[in-house]
Amino acid sequence: MKQKKILLTLACVFATLWLTAQEAPKSLSLSLQEAQDYAIAHNVDLRNSSLQIREAKLKEWQSIATMLPQVTTNFQYMNMCGYTMELGMGPMKTNIAMPPYGNFGLQTAVTINGQTVLAVLLQQTAKDMQDINFEQTQHNLRINVMQSYLAVLVTESIVALLDSSLSNLQALADMTQRSVEVGVSEQTAADQILVRVSAIKNSLNANKRSVQVAYNALRLMLDIDSDTELHLTQTLEELLSAEAALTMLSKDFDINRNFSYRLQLKNTELAKRQLILSTMEYSPTLSAYYQYSARKYFSNESTMNMQAPNTVGLTLSLPLFTSFKSGASITEKKLAYERALNTLDYTQDALGVQDKQLRFNLANSYETYINEVKNIEVTKRVFNSMSNKYQYGVASSLELTNASNDLIAAQNTYVQAVLSLVNAQVEFMKFMNE
Repeated sequence: MKQKKILLTLACVFATLWLTAQEAPKSLSLSLQEAQDYAIAHNVDLRNSSLQIREAKLKEWQSIATMLPQVTTNFQYMNMCGYTMELGMGPMKTNIAMPPYGNFGLQTAVTINGQTVLAVLLQQTAKDMQDINFEQTQHNLRINVMQSYLAVLVTESIVALLDSSLSNLQALADMTQRSVEVGVSEQTAADQILVRVSAIKNSLNANKRSVQVAYNALRLMLDIDSDTELHLTQTLEELLSAEAALTMLSKDFDINRNFSYRLQLKNTELAKRQLILSTMEYSPTLSAYYQYSARKYFSNESTMNMQAPNTVGLTLSLPLFTSFKSGASITEKKLAYERALNTLDYTQDALGVQDKQLRFNLANSYETYINEVKNIEVTKRVFNSMSNKYQYGVASSLELTNASNDLIAAQNTYVQAVLSLVNAQVEFMKFMNE
């Protein structure tokens, strides 16, 4: 009895541990690479794309199976309830018994024509397209996770910048208010700074909400619960490299790596095979079969068995006239193939134009980012200098407010430059399949 209690307790412990393991994680600490790998392992869209590949493989096998022998078997019992068959006339008349009997039959058949062969090739092309779609979904997911990861870091950097500006202005506002209380400064000066403090607080709160929105977008890609805490272990400085943009611009565009071109190429191949398939309606069809039959009589009466145990047959059929249906189908598929070729040519031209545009966007974003980095450093120095002057009564509150406005504007422009550079890099990476 004691052993049973111990076993029951252990079973409960293991069950609890297993259920705990199945629960969603309460918190995750992820680097960019870890976040991408986690998304690959858990994202719903990617799992569905993987299932579509398996479906395409099964459809391909179904097409192949139609060209392989199909085997069937049957069992039959027959009882004519004592009926006898009369054979001949007059003195030559003979009664032949028809006793109960059972039949066993085995049939195998195979049918081959051009259409079945082309159907297999069509399914192979469809499977190849699903493979490309899976690659594209996986690649885009990695890029989108990277974009979302960086978006979180950028919005957090905005909050940090605003928080720093708020602290500085709040300190100056407190100092000005004390000066007003002792009669050194006017209330107007304190009010002007308080207006800027209030504006920064509103902007800070709005960006804090944006941080949560960015985190939720990342949670969706990772397919985790909304209550799961996310901790990003890498910083914006680690991941954002302006020099990487120059390295990317030095790479040549390989159109055969582009997913859109690869899919359109397969689509053109599919249209060509469908054209060939339509011409196969004029092709002959060869069918072959083998049949084995065995009969067992459930009586010792003499009877007549005319059923052959083994039968082999071949059939060759050739369509002669289809009321111009086949000709119309071939013409239709020719037009579809020409349309696919035109689309392929257009895709090549469009990708060439897109390559130039994305390179221009990336180069422009890089230059803007470099300029804004210098600009924010200058505005910081000006603001710090003006703050020191204001503390010693050399600068007015209006000059301090203007310097504060310039700093906040420079911070906003800097953040926009960072986002522009990130988006330009992401779009170029998608295009280049990097």
